[in-house]
Amino acid sequence: MSKTLLASIFSLALLAPASAFAANPDPDWPCVQRKVPSLSIGQVWSGPQLPQAARGWEKDSEISALVEEVSARRMPLEEAQKKIGDFAATLSPDTAKARLEMLAQGLFDHMDAERSHVMAGISRYAHKQVAMADELRRQRSALDALMAKADADPDDVERQTDQLNFATRIYDERAQSLSSVCEVPTIIEQRLYQLAKSVQQAMH
Repeated sequence: MSKTLLASIFSLALLAPASAFAANPDPDWPCVQRKVPSLSIGQVWSGPQLPQAARGWEKDSEISALVEEVSARRMPLEEAQKKIGDFAATLSPDTAKARLEMLAQGLFDHMDAERSHVMAGISRYAHKQVAMADELRRQRSALDALMAKADADPDDVERQTDQLNFATRIYDERAQSLSSVCEVPTIIEQRLYQLAKSVQQAMH
């Protein structure tokens, strides 16, 4: 491969990520999905307004455990919805409404916090990608300068080229992983909506 072609490949590999970040109005948010820092309960709950008492859901060990269990994405949604229905079926008529309201509030509080945690992690990941892109550009410039020398040591050129190729591959793999991680906040939001809907149905 010629020196010119090699330099062009590295230039194209690094310019695209930099442009993507520059086009984003929020430099901390690298995802195509619009950044919504936090949810409002009205986005996922169409039932009656939840009372202040529902905020005490963490004090109810059974509800707290159920919130933890059904919110976990490793549990199939259908199974989680069934567990909500099974829980509702055990409630007495005089306590059902209040406890299901606590369950709805618990699901919202827990999953909105989880979603915010994931989004913070995405922002940290993006910062690391920017730092890696800067380092790759530095390495590319150093290699270009070396290759421009008439007396450049071929072994040194090959060594630095291999290092840059390896670092670029790591960067690309991280970029591909980021696109998958960017889906997680939406997945959490959609699961929360479906679980909240199951709670609302159980209240009727």
